[in-house]
Amino acid sequence: MSGAKIYYDSDADLTLLSGKSIVFLGFGNQGAAQAQNLRDSGIPNDQILIANREDSYADDAKSRGFRVEHDFVKAAEVADILFLLIPDQVQPRVFNEKFAPSLKDNATIVIASGYNVFFKLLNFKPTQDVVMVAPRMIGSSVRSLYQKGQGFPCFVSVEQDGTGTGLNLALALSKAIGATKAGAIASSAREETAMDLFAEQALWPNIIMLFREAFSVLKEAGCSDEALCYEMWMSKEPAEIFERAAEDGFIAQLKHHSTVSQYGQLGGALALDGSAARAHFKDILHNQVTPHRPKI
Repeated sequence: MSGAKIYYDSDADLTLLSGKSIVFLGFGNQGAAQAQNLRDSGIPNDQILIANREDSYADDAKSRGFRVEHDFVKAAEVADILFLLIPDQVQPRVFNEKFAPSLKDNATIVIASGYNVFFKLLNFKPTQDVVMVAPRMIGSSVRSLYQKGQGFPCFVSVEQDGTGTGLNLALALSKAIGATKAGAIASSAREETAMDLFAEQALWPNIIMLFREAFSVLKEAGCSDEALCYEMWMSKEPAEIFERAAEDGFIAQLKHHSTVSQYGQLGGALALDGSAARAHFKDILHNQVTPHRPKI
């Protein structure tokens, strides 16, 4: 297994954020969590600005004591650091039209998803820093784990180093939101996007298909809908197994199963021929997930 660099609190310097005007574009699940974590890490409230249209998210930001700017051009003009935390599908239009023309030449743009950078849909000046700080958790967990002092897994990368200080700023921001306490893993927009789209277009569709076909076979064998639903997912047993796998590993978590279950799972997995699935996955990766970019 190839090893990636992992950054911890000792690798990051929060003083690099001193005096920086930090703008969050969007105050949804990630924006709200990261802005609050940043503030709780000692970044003064007057350094943080939420750029958001007039809606319930803006009201939420105000209720939490943040300054809110509805004029995106004005927000862009003051940003030393811009967290780009609106949905991928609207990022190119909003950023390219409202932010890119007015951002400072030495601004740092922070992405939490590599998609639009990987597919080159955002317009950056060559003098700007573009960094990825991408929590591998939903926003509520980013916030709750920070509050518990535990941290959370996160990907970090420098996609464009216009100022020469991109990595140091990315690590400072990762620490400020709580990621380096658990470990921020060196990655890239290319890697993050490929893995994310692959999971969505290859892995999970196959998992859904397996559950669907298993349900059909067992129903044809006489099992009731009610019993099947509870046995296969409503009991939350699959969720518990995946949680154990995250904590212990796929094989090590088998210690929580009966001997019969262990035998069935290991024996069945070893007996399966994965070549067809592997070929299918490769086809999706190279012809569907990344058809217009260099092969992974």
